[in-house]
Order: sequence, then C-alpha cells, then structure tokens
Amino acid sequence: MTPRAKRIASGELPQFIRQVGYRLWIATVLLLPLLGPAQSAAADWKPLAERLTADGFNRESMESLFAHPEVLFEPDAMAGKLRVLIRSRSAEEDSLAATLRKAFRRDYLKPRTIARANLYLIENKAVLEKIAIQYGVPEEIIVSILLIETHLGEKTGSRRVFNRLASMARASDLEMVRPYLNVEILTPENEEFARRRCREKADWAYGELKALLRYSAQNGIDPLAIRGSIYGAIGLCQFMPSNVFLYGVDADGDGRIDPFAKPDALHSIANYLRGHGWREGMDRDSQHRIIFAYNNSTVYANTVLAVAERIKERGRRDPGARSQTAPHPLAPIPPY
Repeated sequence: MTPRAKRIASGELPQFIRQVGYRLWIATVLLLPLLGPAQSAAADWKPLAERLTADGFNRESMESLFAHPEVLFEPDAMAGKLRVLIRSRSAEEDSLAATLRKAFRRDYLKPRTIARANLYLIENKAVLEKIAIQYGVPEEIIVSILLIETHLGEKTGSRRVFNRLASMARASDLEMVRPYLNVEILTPENEEFARRRCREKADWAYGELKALLRYSAQNGIDPLAIRGSIYGAIGLCQFMPSNVFLYGVDADGDGRIDPFAKPDALHSIANYLRGHGWREGMDRDSQHRIIFAYNNSTVYANTVLAVAERIKERGRRDPGARSQTAPHPLAPIPPY
C-alpha cells in the first residue's frame, strides 16, 4: 500500500484536508474586509474625477486616469493617518506627552550611522557650504534631515503616490475607513474627533492630489509613475507635492524643480526651513519649532537636532576631514 493510500485508510488525509480547508476559510474571512470595500470604492472614482474636473482639470484626462488598472483604493492610507492623529491626541492628554518632549530615535545616533552622515557631508561639502551661506542653514541640519527622511537619499519610498493621495481624498467619511481601524482605537470619546479629522485630512489630500497632477503635467511625467511615502511625500527631501511649488528650488538650472535630484532637494530643504523662519543665531527652541514644521513630530525634531550635533562633534574630532570653516550657529543640546 502506498503512503498516500495508508493515509487515506487511516483517516489522516481527510483530516489534513479539513485542516487546510479551515485555514483557507480563516484566510478568506480575514481578507474579505480588505478586498470588499477596496474593490467597491475603486470602482467609484467618479465623484473625485468630477471634483477635479470642476477645479479645471480635463474631464477626459481624469476619466482616463482613474480607469487605469493601476489606480487602486488603498484604505490603509487614511486609516494609518487617523491612527497617528488619535494616538497623538491621546498622548497629549496623559503623562506620555512629557516623555515625548524629550524622546528621540536612538537608532540614528549609532556611531556607524553618524559616520555615514559625516562622510556624506564631506562628499557634498561644496554644495552644502553654498547652501549654508545662501540660506543660513547649517550643513549638519540639512544632512540630518536627509538622513532621517530618506537615509541620505537611498530610500525615497515605493508607494504609488497618486493612489495614496486619491485614496485619502476619497475616504472623507469615517465609516469608509472604520473597517480598517483597530476596534479598540475608536471610542465614544474620540469618535467625533476622528470623524472631523477624517474630513479634514481628505480635503488636505485632495489639495495634494491636485498639486501632484500639476507637477506631473508641468514636467511631462506620468502621475502614476511617481513613487513616494505612505502619505504621498516625494523625493530625497520628502516634500508633499504642494511644497514642491512653495519651496522647491531648481538648483541645477535644468529648468525644472526635481525633488529626486540631489542639488534641488538639498536647496529645497534649506529653502523650506528659511521660509518657516530659520535665521542664524537662533536658540535651540526656535530651531526645534521650525524643524517640527517640516515633520509634525516632537521626536522627529529632537532627533534631527541630536543627529546634527553628533555630526558636528565628529567633524570637530576629525578636523582634517573637513575644510576649516567658521562654526555654524547650531545651539548645543543636552547630553544623552
């Protein structure tokens, strides 16, 4: 008797099949909430296309764009944004807020990471010195932001930005997002907050979607080809599309602002900081406030300043690796 026949005779195979069938059933049950709403919403982009048409975009172009099979409704975009907002609100209401005011990401302060950042500064010394003079923003601050945003330009994001922004713009109703939120995160106390923020973030995403379409048209780029972060930030500097228009710089003089090009991205970071009030001689609190505007996270701002100070310290320890220049007005931070 073959091994398979023995398993059938012993009743083992039917039991095995039942186990596999049960697992498939469980997987189907878990996936249905993800597939069902996503498919139905993906088939109904008409309200968004109509809204864009009313705002001056070509109707046929919008209808054709949303008809592409690559255009998918991705509910995790708005769900993730709401989770962050709800948890931030909760943190502000308890003792965790005091802890966050002092917290920073220690993984970016590892000696090897700081060494990489310092090497990047050395390799790009010419452009960073020019930026420091032109905008008054220290080289270490620019490199620190680039390190934390995209690992010095190596990781700019793999998400289809159009889908992320269109999905958030589409999901203005909390009920559309509720199936993708953890059950425990929504409470009677915060549900109205979540509903309001959902509408506000949908409007924000719609504005960014329009900016993405304008940016694509001006530069002759397929909007579906642009990749970026989970919330739609693009380029080495991780600008939202609207910020490309507001603070982007054509530093290499090729006639277009390209956040994926190093000169444009580095100048754009400095221009953004200066546009939000960065000035030489500021104290650390003022620096923190402006960096917070770049990415609305206290931990992020703490980490940028901490990394910048470590890069500066490394340069002081190894002065031969850098040309001797006047010290930048980077306020010292407390020891860690």
